[in-house]
Amino acid sequence: MHQPADLDSSVHDPDGRDSHVRVRGAREHNLRGVDVDIPRDALTVFTGVSGSGKSSLAFGTIYAEAQRRYFESVAPYARRLIHQIGAPKVDSITGLPPAVSLEQRRSSPGSRSSVGTVTLLSNSLRMLYSRAGTYPPGAARLDSDAFSPNTAAGACPSCHGLGRIHRTSEELLVPDPGLSIRQGAIAAWPGAWQGKNLRDILETLGHDVDRPWRELPAKDREWILFTEEQPVVTVHPVREADRIQRPYQGTYMSAHRYVMRTFSDSKSATLRTRAESFLTDSPCPACEGRRLRPEALAVTFAGYGIAELAALALTDLDRVLAGACGVPEAGGEAARVLAEDLRSRIGPVVELGLGYLSLDRAAPTLSTGELQRLRLATQLRSGLFGVVYVLDEPSAGLHPADTEALLGVLDRLKAAGNTVFVVEHDLDVARHADWLVDVGPRAGEHGGRVLYSGRPQSLAGVPESATARHLFGVREPAAAGRPVREATGTVRLSGIDRHNLRDVSTDFPLGVFTAVTGVSGSGKSTLVGQALAREVEERLAEADFPVRRLVEVDQKPIGRTPRSNLATYTGLFDVVRRLFTAAPEAKARGWKAGRFSFNVAGGRCETCQGEGFVSVELLFLPSTYAPCPQCAGARYNAETLEVRYEGLNIAEVLALTVESAAGFFAEVPAAARSLRALEDIGLGYLRLGQPATELSGGEAQRIKLATELQRLRRDHTLYLLDEPTTGLHPADVRVLLRQLHGLVDAGHSVVVVEHDMAVVAGADWVIDLGPGGGTEGGRIVAAGTPAEVARTAGSRTGAYLMRALGKAAEGERTSR
Repeated sequence: MHQPADLDSSVHDPDGRDSHVRVRGAREHNLRGVDVDIPRDALTVFTGVSGSGKSSLAFGTIYAEAQRRYFESVAPYARRLIHQIGAPKVDSITGLPPAVSLEQRRSSPGSRSSVGTVTLLSNSLRMLYSRAGTYPPGAARLDSDAFSPNTAAGACPSCHGLGRIHRTSEELLVPDPGLSIRQGAIAAWPGAWQGKNLRDILETLGHDVDRPWRELPAKDREWILFTEEQPVVTVHPVREADRIQRPYQGTYMSAHRYVMRTFSDSKSATLRTRAESFLTDSPCPACEGRRLRPEALAVTFAGYGIAELAALALTDLDRVLAGACGVPEAGGEAARVLAEDLRSRIGPVVELGLGYLSLDRAAPTLSTGELQRLRLATQLRSGLFGVVYVLDEPSAGLHPADTEALLGVLDRLKAAGNTVFVVEHDLDVARHADWLVDVGPRAGEHGGRVLYSGRPQSLAGVPESATARHLFGVREPAAAGRPVREATGTVRLSGIDRHNLRDVSTDFPLGVFTAVTGVSGSGKSTLVGQALAREVEERLAEADFPVRRLVEVDQKPIGRTPRSNLATYTGLFDVVRRLFTAAPEAKARGWKAGRFSFNVAGGRCETCQGEGFVSVELLFLPSTYAPCPQCAGARYNAETLEVRYEGLNIAEVLALTVESAAGFFAEVPAAARSLRALEDIGLGYLRLGQPATELSGGEAQRIKLATELQRLRRDHTLYLLDEPTTGLHPADVRVLLRQLHGLVDAGHSVVVVEHDMAVVAGADWVIDLGPGGGTEGGRIVAAGTPAEVARTAGSRTGAYLMRALGKAAEGERTSR
């Protein structure tokens, strides 16, 4: 490791306290016995290519050890929770204060969670209405809980505080009334034996299951579909001649009851989705979608009900509160104090570029970057002192203009007496750091070393560092030296009026690389992911429409459980299982491909049901998880692991990285094609069996893109990508863009929503939205080549794009 001369490992504060966090022998994931000293009370940025090990050092080692020490400080019985987080593989860490993690969590918040609940702003707003609201004459003053849709005191009794109700109808439950019940008229019923049981119960109750549904009496149809009764009858089923004819007690459940119970209670995403297809979703007629009881909705502040204020963008809410503070008689001193407190809490959220959000915006609709910045804004008000904040790419999804505000927030956390560790790819954030820890030189097994730890300017002397080449070298546009491509056609959008887009019209050129830019909340994702996607989908059937196929590559998870992984999503696992099925040991035992699946009985470990871990029940504490004692995390039983292909068993193959697997399966064309596509897009460091729950949104998006690339077709395809460079080191960005520009060169069209100005500078066409976010955005500020957009007055993107285009564009601008 390159250690700068200004690092004195013996430095202590005047009070004798060690001024550094000292890590020795870190071996978590791909780290190779890392030793590093990091100053406290400073802003330190961890850099390196994707998969190099920087998160393993910052989160997997330093934060994990701080969390482990916290658990050791609580009561003895609670120490068993340590198994949940695990002790990091490290010899020692000294000088480590308590730590707070602001990671981009992979799990989604609950449906009742909102911007207001995440930031705790809803608590302040409810208090404002409770103490300083204007009540109807004679109305009793309400507690703050009465203004929450998540409490019994406040929730609308009709929709239970959700604001929407789910209903079903005979038309949805029975889409083909020409069928009889025996023929499957009731489509909402479960399949297989459970559906047959319900049919047998109906027949036992005296209903005609062979008559077409439409010919049944209306009273009978109503009862069959909607009754809340659950009669129990003795059923004498008619089975095949060779099966036992055994009667059983059957309980009837109506189709409506089955659908509602499945939708609300099932833990299976597949069953919930199926149940949802038989439901309609509409605003609650009682509260009109406002989620609260009438008595809470009747209270106003500054002329607004609480639901109306919660629906305003935070910038607009701040203006309303400012106006109320300026009117002394509006609620008195209590109103002024509470409104000013709420404004002080809104300020950091707006400062971080999230002023376009409303308090009632559902948390599941937010990106991981937005969620992390909301939590960061909340921390600014916490008043914590002397802790280590560990952040995971806080600039993800931020326009360069918003990144400048982020740097100010990080500085304030540091100035409050805290240490700030940031895992980051954004070069402006890296340049702003007091200290850099660069990990590399490459990803996976080719990384895991600290190449440099010191002040940013000295990184330039580290030749192995990919970060140094981009941090100090001239970063060329993504397609430097290539002339701007000419469009082969256009897709016209006219009068788009959705979310904050107001009567927007624009042309998307085809056969080129288009970048859509604008500050956070300006309407980019709405324009591309909704308006453009819908227009293209509707026109695909037209014979003269030049686009024959639409591919949307978003950052949604490739699966929501650990059973879904990279190999299963890409189809590679099917190839691997066929190879193991063809092995001599498997053939001799008559095993089929299912034997090598950890999702079904037979080959999987039955102790953990193929999960690789088991739940451990703890008295007085939440359940925790530990590696399966039977298979030690392998997920398969011992007999299955006896079968080997080229010396490895199935669990060992799933533990291979994409890069290692590419060499291992080099002679297997079907596997090599998938692996080559993953490598070409910069994912060589991922494990084949890496659970979907461990993948970032950016990694999930690139896996989806690689899956598309391996089955590339000749038909003109339009690819839509939402911030594809999120979570990528500049070196990895170039790898990704080589693939995307290759698609355009092959005759396809690519549209990306993007904040990276180097990517935008290499585009053929740019559509810039704004000028601000939320209600201040939603307009086309500029559209043209990168150089034309860079010269547009009033574009917040223009100045940053001009900088990326270089001195030639700057000179052209000056000459004008």
